[in-house]
Amino acid sequence: MSHNEVSASPLGKAVSYCEDYNPALLFPIPRAGKRAELGISDAALPFVGRDIWNAYELSWLNPRGKPVVALAEFSVPAISPRLIESKSLKLYLNSFNQTQFAGADEVAEYLRRDLSAGAGAPVGVQVVDVRQAQRVFALPAGVCIDDLDIDITGYTPAPGLLCADASRQLEDETLYSHLLKSNCLVTGQPDWGLLAVRYSGAAIDREALLRYLISFRQHNEFHEQCVERIFCDIQRQCAPQRLAVWARYTRRGGLDINPLRASDIAWAEEIGNLAEARQ
Repeated sequence: MSHNEVSASPLGKAVSYCEDYNPALLFPIPRAGKRAELGISDAALPFVGRDIWNAYELSWLNPRGKPVVALAEFSVPAISPRLIESKSLKLYLNSFNQTQFAGADEVAEYLRRDLSAGAGAPVGVQVVDVRQAQRVFALPAGVCIDDLDIDITGYTPAPGLLCADASRQLEDETLYSHLLKSNCLVTGQPDWGLLAVRYSGAAIDREALLRYLISFRQHNEFHEQCVERIFCDIQRQCAPQRLAVWARYTRRGGLDINPLRASDIAWAEEIGNLAEARQ
């Protein structure tokens, strides 16, 4: 990502909220730049997956001018060449506030068309009536590593910390931590989340993994980029046979972002949109 792309974003700037539908508010950012830092290209991705966005502040007017409120879920495929900058998505969603639509299906169609155009790939959209919405809160079916008694000396990503014991082969293990913190690439504001790792192969050293995850504490990257970095670092340092990495970030501006990357479609599809308590 170039400096010009970052500086052109509405993130970190005072803006006026537009209440009339305006898809031009969306600000797509190419994924290629950050992926190049990881030594991967969109033409040969080492993972599949998606970015799940949950939107809690969606409203529009019905044909008689009465407000309607709803929740929405967006699923942006990892193969899309662009991600959508989060503040621009909030501004875009707010542009629905004073616009009349025939119903939720029409709103969903507008969202699907505009987000797919921005991302450069089909985006899944669900608009849910608040009276029917049910959030399911659940922890990953695995082991939380947060209680490990360890010393920490570094707070910038250090993939060299990661290691695995080839003499211990595990068929399927999930490890997770609530201690993930990174910072917004543009504003430096903290992003908090749960990070989960599911793998098969040589047993990953749990203390090493926790140190590594905590090392992101002063790192500046977008949510999606952090998860891809973690996936690639674990893949290279620990060489698992199968791997899935996903994060549940706390919401900001009525949105939470939950990237998922996996080595195969089967594991990617097994991981659903289960909320973390802080969301």
